[in-house]
Parts: sequence; C-alpha cells; structure tokens
Amino acid sequence: MSQSKVLADRLYSGEGVAADVVRIAAANILLALCAHIIIPLPFTPVPITGQTFGVLLVAVLLGARRSGIALVLYLLEGFAGLPVFQPLGLPGPARFIGPTAGYLVAYPFAAFVTGWLVERTANLTLPRAIKWQPAGAPLAAALLCGEVIIFLGGCTWLALGLHLGWPLAIQNGALPFVPGEIVKMALIVTLVGGFALFRRES
Repeated sequence: MSQSKVLADRLYSGEGVAADVVRIAAANILLALCAHIIIPLPFTPVPITGQTFGVLLVAVLLGARRSGIALVLYLLEGFAGLPVFQPLGLPGPARFIGPTAGYLVAYPFAAFVTGWLVERTANLTLPRAIKWQPAGAPLAAALLCGEVIIFLGGCTWLALGLHLGWPLAIQNGALPFVPGEIVKMALIVTLVGGFALFRRES
C-alpha cells in the first residue's frame, strides 16, 4: 500500500485530481475563516489575525505542492474582491499595496517551505499506513521557518515599500506578534500530536 506523506491524506483518503480539489477547497475555507479572527492594535496598522495559523496549518495538512497552490488561489480570490482576507483592509487589488501586502505575498512561499520540511521530517510507519506523526521538534522547526518567511515578507514591505525603515517595521510588524505566534505554533503541534495519538489508539 502506498505511503501518504501529509496529514490531509489521512483525513480524506481519496486519490486523484478530484480528491486534491476537495482538499484545496477545504483549505481555502479554513484560510478564510482564520482570517476573520482579528484583533486590531492601536499602535500598528497590522492587526492580529488567525491568518498565519491558517497558513501554517494548511502547510502541515497538505504538504508543499498542494498548500502552495491553495495559498496562490487564496490570494487570487482576495485580489478578485472575494471576502477571504481579514476585513479591516482595503478590498480587492488595493490590499496588495496596503500595510499587510508583504505578509500576503509571503504566504505561498511560507506554506511551500513549511510543507516541504514537514514532508521530509514526517515519521511514517509501515503497518497499514495508518500512523503519521512528525516529531515535535522538527515540526516546530518547520513552523518556525514558515513564520520567519511570513514576517520577513511583511517587514520588508513595511520597511521598503511603505518607507518606514527597518527599526520601525520590525517594531510595528513583528515584535508585537511574537507571543501570539508562539501560541499558534504550539497549538498546531498539539493538534497534530493529538491526531497522531488518536490514530494509534483507533
């Protein structure tokens, strides 16, 4: 029996293009829902949202190729004016010249790299191909790489695109979000570990 390398293949075992369309469509719904979890901050134009959680979770679920496709489609949906981004910014193409543009553009790259790392650190076991568990430390490292890519994109746009300069870009675009991102990564590791435990016991 063939081995699947990502968690989505355990949650939905269908194969072929149609199955991948279902997985990617579900990922897009998840991304849109996460984006609407939002806490505005008075001292920065960048709000706290669930978007990074959604991006990294989709990467873990789908792996590199499919999560990259899902995130590109997600950006195209937002560009077209669909309400998939967090609701405080400008609509449609204008979002890509606003303060969060760098984060958005970085999402597909972050998802691809995170998914690629997860695929290569997953602990696959052979009996009936039912066990799937990336070790905690490699999974956390993969998530951290994704976070770095997202915040590098976001801060680069704030610093150079909006001419804030690097100190102010880091102060407004990265530092306030570090505690929340640690919580998001810990939650993803917990969710993945909980699923793996459930699969072992079932």
